[in-house]
Amino acid sequence: MTLLIKNGTIINADGSRKADVLIQNGKITDIGSDLNLVSVPDKIIDADGCSVFPGGMDPHVHMHLPTPAGFSSDDFLTGSKAALYGGTTTFIDFVTPKKDQLLADAIELRKSEAKGCLTDYAFHVSPVEWRNTMEQEISDCMEHEGFRSFKVYMAYKDSIGLDDDALFQVMKAVGKAGGMVTAHCELGDEIEILRNKFAVENKLSAKYHPLSRPAEAEALAVEKAIGLAAEANCPLYIVHVSSKESLKYIAEAKKNGQEVYAETCPQYLVLDDSKFEGTFEQVSKFVFSPPLRKKLDNEALWAALKDGVIDTIGTDHCPFTQVQKDRGKDDFRKIPNGAGGVEHRLSLIYTYGVLTNKITINQFVALTSANAAKIFGMSSAKGKIVEGADADLVVWNPETEKIISAQNHYSNCDLDIYEDYTTIGYPEVVIKNGVVVKEKNQLADRISPGKLLKTNPL
Repeated sequence: MTLLIKNGTIINADGSRKADVLIQNGKITDIGSDLNLVSVPDKIIDADGCSVFPGGMDPHVHMHLPTPAGFSSDDFLTGSKAALYGGTTTFIDFVTPKKDQLLADAIELRKSEAKGCLTDYAFHVSPVEWRNTMEQEISDCMEHEGFRSFKVYMAYKDSIGLDDDALFQVMKAVGKAGGMVTAHCELGDEIEILRNKFAVENKLSAKYHPLSRPAEAEALAVEKAIGLAAEANCPLYIVHVSSKESLKYIAEAKKNGQEVYAETCPQYLVLDDSKFEGTFEQVSKFVFSPPLRKKLDNEALWAALKDGVIDTIGTDHCPFTQVQKDRGKDDFRKIPNGAGGVEHRLSLIYTYGVLTNKITINQFVALTSANAAKIFGMSSAKGKIVEGADADLVVWNPETEKIISAQNHYSNCDLDIYEDYTTIGYPEVVIKNGVVVKEKNQLADRISPGKLLKTNPL
């Protein structure tokens, strides 16, 4: 299959130019004006007036995640459809073992669950405990599976979270083996004290969810994680940063030359804690962790994106239906934590970031694709439009206006935290591995499964 994209403006993280793009056998083979074509392409796409972006890379999603309320409502098939529809062609999910389960066994199970995935994908692996064999298991993950990023949780200590000693042991093992730790930073013990205090006081409505997880609990956990990573000589990637208070520790670590990266999500940029005013049905869909913060936090995060303190924008995509959320109607602690967003990430960041001059269009590409590809060792094939790279591309119409709604999104969920939000800018054509998978506002009827990739942090 040969594709030619004509008359578009190519946007990379390091610059922009007007040029045509020739695609053959899933790869970008030529870029320039007046390309010398040996034969007529099978398909020509006129991108006049449009930008051409690298396919989006979301470094943080949770498809088919088991919880007491059931699996998150998107499996790898429905979640990857939503991702492709929104212009994201690659994402990184997680392998989360049960206690006493070998990492290798958990990886094999997760691979089987992901077989229907239509995007390219990779995994972060989560050690949920420390045992005598864990150092070797981590090393084996890297050597035999090619997964070199390891997710740790400082919260949820009753299930998947690690105490400080176990966290440090994991960091030492990962650093020694040449990998990277990605960290959910919230002080779990302090949060449990607050949650239980509210319960004793019969303060169990959904509005107490954000009050039980204050910004300080995130910021102090960020400070602790950075300190432990420095002592362990381990690269650190901090997921879903939500608060202004956390940024000073991240900025200081970067200034000191420590290998620390940070991610935020669209919800922490365009939504705030005013969403916790209303009925349970109105509020419960906004229950995720860390919780929504203040408008001042929104502004600080945008500034951190512009200044390079934050490196990537993921989504933490993990939607639940209203029926699932209803499990916590009488106790906010039982509301499943999570919301969708993989479908809307590019449109939201373009609308509320690029069009408002909070970030440049080149920074947009860096934050939604190129930086994640670089951090997780995929930049030879992903995150940029260059000859030899995978032909994952988005033809972006900068003028198309859409209104987000659960009635017509691709996610398998009856809720959408961005309901009625207007976006300007839209992926008119999405190409994955050289094949058009979305055009004329709909996905292709048949899409080949995506490739399982390796993570290889620099």
